[in-house]
Amino acid sequence: VSTDLNFKDRELEIIDFWKEKEVFKNSTRTGDAPVFTFFDGPPTANGKPHIGHILTRVMKDIIPRYKTMKGFKVLRKAGWDTHGLPVELEVEKILGIDGKPQIEEYGVEPFVKKCKESVWKYEDLWRKMSDRVGFWADMDEPYVTYHNEYIESVWWALKQIWDKGLLYKGHKIVPYCPRCGTALSSHEVAQGYKDVEDTSVFVNFKLKDSNEYFLAWTTTPWTLPSNVALVVNPDVLYVKAKLNDKVYIMAKELVANVLGEEAEIISEMLGKDMVGIEYEPLYTYAETDKKGFYIVADNYVTTTDGTGIVHTAPAFGEDDYRVGVENDLPFVQLINTEGKFIKGTGELEGLFVKDADAPIMEDLDKRGLLFKPMKFTHSYPFCWRCDTPLIYYARASWFISMTKVREQLLKNNQTVNWMPDNIKDGRFGNFLDNVIDWGLSRERYWGTPLPIWQCSCGHRHAIGSIEELKSMSNNCPDDIELHRPYIDAVTIKCDKCGGEMHRVEEVIDCWFDSGSMPFAQWHYPFENKEIFDENFPADFISEAIDQTRGWFYTLMAISTLLFDKSPYKNVIVLGHVQDKDGQKMSKHKGNVVDPWDVLNNQGADAVRWYFYSTSAPWIPNRFHSEAVNECQRKFMGTFWNTYAFYILYADIDNFDPTQ
Repeated sequence: VSTDLNFKDRELEIIDFWKEKEVFKNSTRTGDAPVFTFFDGPPTANGKPHIGHILTRVMKDIIPRYKTMKGFKVLRKAGWDTHGLPVELEVEKILGIDGKPQIEEYGVEPFVKKCKESVWKYEDLWRKMSDRVGFWADMDEPYVTYHNEYIESVWWALKQIWDKGLLYKGHKIVPYCPRCGTALSSHEVAQGYKDVEDTSVFVNFKLKDSNEYFLAWTTTPWTLPSNVALVVNPDVLYVKAKLNDKVYIMAKELVANVLGEEAEIISEMLGKDMVGIEYEPLYTYAETDKKGFYIVADNYVTTTDGTGIVHTAPAFGEDDYRVGVENDLPFVQLINTEGKFIKGTGELEGLFVKDADAPIMEDLDKRGLLFKPMKFTHSYPFCWRCDTPLIYYARASWFISMTKVREQLLKNNQTVNWMPDNIKDGRFGNFLDNVIDWGLSRERYWGTPLPIWQCSCGHRHAIGSIEELKSMSNNCPDDIELHRPYIDAVTIKCDKCGGEMHRVEEVIDCWFDSGSMPFAQWHYPFENKEIFDENFPADFISEAIDQTRGWFYTLMAISTLLFDKSPYKNVIVLGHVQDKDGQKMSKHKGNVVDPWDVLNNQGADAVRWYFYSTSAPWIPNRFHSEAVNECQRKFMGTFWNTYAFYILYADIDNFDPTQ
């Protein structure tokens, strides 16, 4: 054995030795050994691995490796997350197209084929990185979320949820990406917030047949053309206040903030006494068949900021929508699915919502209706994949009733050993406590098709297996691929009226795919029932902290819906890898560390030992090559020199340790 300090070359020799002797395969115990279960969260192979993935790989490796050495049977099936927006956006870039209309023009079938190819773009890099850092997992027979067997298991799960009455179609305000042309779920939205500077406006709404003005505030000027009512709090005290010969109506306690100390209060009234008072609309782009443009009351209005009077546009906000339904207000939606103003909106036509703020303010100012604009910084959601600002938009979408199982979610969470333990009742527990219904459907192409067929008579049926589909269909091919557009052509017979049922067009949130892996990786319940039963729930999982809104949540949600138990017992939540100054790594900042630079210079053992020894795994890690060097010198150099000293004298004395 060489006793020099060339760690890298020796590691490469060891990897070759492991492969030649099939050490991983031969070390995996079988038979009656006690079982320890590890679930591998699936990465997407169409993105390159970065330094953060090395952290997750080495943390995932050490526990199953240790348990195997202690005599446990530990199955380590690797997996690939292959559906969804990340893949579609990558293919759009490759093809030089942008958005749904161009995808439709290109053709759904060739687009889906390109998505399937794109998924494997960096598989070789992931394999090399996993091998290089000693991550032992079965990558030769992984689970793949686009395989028919996997999708069939997901369909089985969705049918169980349907049969429990927890899957429904609703017309709701949803977080919507206008570039991707689809709604997103709350856990996706939670991953895309940024602090941005925006402009809010105080706007004068002129009372009908009067020279007085309701003064309202909004942080989204682009929604003003869709205004249909103003909302006050019924129990708040409002005033008429005079300033520069104009009379404004607003909440009394905010007068000094907005109008200043010189405003003269003329009279007072409660919000509930103002209900029904009419005002002149700011814009008349939409013809409405219901009465609008008057005061309504609701307790969601606060006096923490603004004026105590809120402008409402039911198409663009959860509270707005609810208040609109409760008061039978007109529904005005002047924005199309690309986030642009529709025909008939004058100079605004074709403008993206955020680009319309300035011209709207300019127009209101000219007409004497803009009291004042105000810059403010707030946390705003952007699409987690394409970085477009999201809008809250009324859409018909499919939802899972997570609110109905909130108590079970919270109960199941209490059975988990979270590391660090403050995640249980903190970041994760709070998310569960405030859970909302899961916006499941996506108006996209590359994903698990939502397995619901509907008839013109109104009847709907959920399909839970390929066998069930074939038994109800006259035109389902034997080799049906469970993807669009192939599945869209399959019709089934309506068991209510005998008519022809067609599948709804939507695919599902790709996070449902990854959250289904405990059973779908085994094609459960169609086969491998014993393997699933023996390996559920998992003894151990680990990912980075952002997965409290991602994989950790979807695993818990689906397992609670199907099995009413937590799918995991122990979770190590990892902090993010930062640069040496504690900054987030980003290409934009130019502070990204190429994992191969470190692996080729210091070696994988040095990197592994650095991540294991410098801090608790959940504390953000300041990673730089000098720190790895120091780690290598302090521990590995000392350890190796001790070994070299021993070997030198053992060889001289022909010492045989086996004797």
